[in-house]
Amino acid sequence: MARPSQYPLVLRRRAVRMVAEVRPEYDTEWAAMKAVAAKLGIGTTETLRKWVRQDEIDAGTRPGTTTEESAELKRLKKENAELKRANEILKAAASFFAAELDRPHTRS
Repeated sequence: MARPSQYPLVLRRRAVRMVAEVRPEYDTEWAAMKAVAAKLGIGTTETLRKWVRQDEIDAGTRPGTTTEESAELKRLKKENAELKRANEILKAAASFFAAELDRPHTRS
């Protein structure tokens, strides 16, 4: 299981919003991100860059897998793994009982 983020969702959204607001004041987007990251105490500018890129994907302005799609894929992979485990258990049980039926029984 992935570890929970040390940054709350509210902070992430605020940081992304701030980058969009202050972007015109800086020469590059990276410079704006660096300033916002420093103001909000975000460990690295790269962390904020990833949040901004994911927000762009979620908004549909950049190609990629949205947060909702990622969550759905994760859920489906987990469900698929559970079903595979259940199938293996059922196969093992079926072969066990089939072997019991194939054994000759002697009645006294």
